[in-house]
Amino acid sequence: MAGGRAMDRWVEINFDCVPLRTITRFDVPIDASPKYRAFCERLKAAHEKHGSHNSYFLHNARCTYHLTNDADQGMIEFRFEGVVLTDESDRETHACDLTVEMLRETCDWLSEPIVRWFKETVSRAVAVEFDRYIAAGDLQQAKERIERIQSQADDEDGFVGMYL
Repeated sequence: MAGGRAMDRWVEINFDCVPLRTITRFDVPIDASPKYRAFCERLKAAHEKHGSHNSYFLHNARCTYHLTNDADQGMIEFRFEGVVLTDESDRETHACDLTVEMLRETCDWLSEPIVRWFKETVSRAVAVEFDRYIAAGDLQQAKERIERIQSQADDEDGFVGMYL
C-alpha cells in the first residue's frame, strides 16, 4: 500500500449480546437505578415483541464507518440497540430490529439524506457482523456462559433474571 497504513476494517462493530431465551424473569430490582430500570424495560419489550427463540438482544453497541484513510476526517459513528433474529439452527441472521442513533462524525460534507442512508445501513452491517460472530463461536460461548450462571443460581435457589 502506497502512502499510508492499512485499516483492518472499513466498518467497526462492537456489541454485547444477551440471548433472550436465557432470561426467565423480568422483575426489576426495587433499588435499580433509572438507567438500569430502562434497560430492563427495553429487554422486556424486546422479549414481548420477538419472543425468546432465536432472538438476541444487542446493547452497548457501536457501528463506526471510516470513509477516508484518515482517522480525523471521514468517520461516522452510530450507537444502536435491539434484536437480531436468527434461523432455526442459529447459523444465520434473518433480521435485525434496531434503534440507531448517530453519535458523532468527522465529515464536514455530510448531509441529512446521507446520515439517514447510513442509519439504515447499520442494520445490514450488523447482520453481516452477527453472522461472523456466530461463525467464530462467540454466540455459543455467550449461551454457555449464561446457562452456567443460570444453573449456579438454580442450584443455590438464587435469582439471576435481569441481572445477567
